[in-house]
Amino acid sequence: MSQFEIEVKSLLGEKQYADALIAKMQEFDPACVCVSTNKQLNHYFTGGNLENLFEKTEMLFSEEIKEKFRHIAEKGTDFSVRTRQRDEEVLLVVKASVGEGTSSNGVSRMEFEEAVPVSLEELDQLVLDAGFSYQAKWSREREEYAYKGVNVCLDKNAGYGYLAEFEKVVTDEAILEEVRNEIACLMQELGVEELSQDRLERMFSHYNSNWPDYYGTERTFIIE
Repeated sequence: MSQFEIEVKSLLGEKQYADALIAKMQEFDPACVCVSTNKQLNHYFTGGNLENLFEKTEMLFSEEIKEKFRHIAEKGTDFSVRTRQRDEEVLLVVKASVGEGTSSNGVSRMEFEEAVPVSLEELDQLVLDAGFSYQAKWSREREEYAYKGVNVCLDKNAGYGYLAEFEKVVTDEAILEEVRNEIACLMQELGVEELSQDRLERMFSHYNSNWPDYYGTERTFIIE
């Protein structure tokens, strides 16, 4: 079964604004709690193709998971490939856009995210062997909150500073616009603005060109 991710970002910048958002969510929704915290390394790749990637990694997955991989390769467009270490867990992540925006930063995307029984370095090598090359490496600390049926991730990102991601994952493509509107209403009541796609792409491009200066550090930048 395919999964569709609707994700809207808001740039908060400083910790004080992240703390204020948490306080407001807990005020408006007494059931709002932090459901997880983790540290992540995310490695983005460019080039290559999914057929080669599938051939290099299929031994890591069950038949059911391989079918999910095949489906996203057939249906999605504008693919984004990354590897992730979330605390001790290592995952292969493939995203494909299904609406406006890119697979890296778009609002509505098909998503393949599966754990693998190898190290991050070993998984990276399989991706490189499939013809991809590194685009950038990212590091972040994440707190995830459950707020009125939506996941809200507060990320402290190298380069970006604090970023909020309002996210919901569904299996019915027909309700993507409905969920998009639901998230927009929640953001409006919390007083946070959506980070525009064009500004996000400028930030993404700047980071990709300068990632060794930020990866694993506390350094941030501002791109209007």
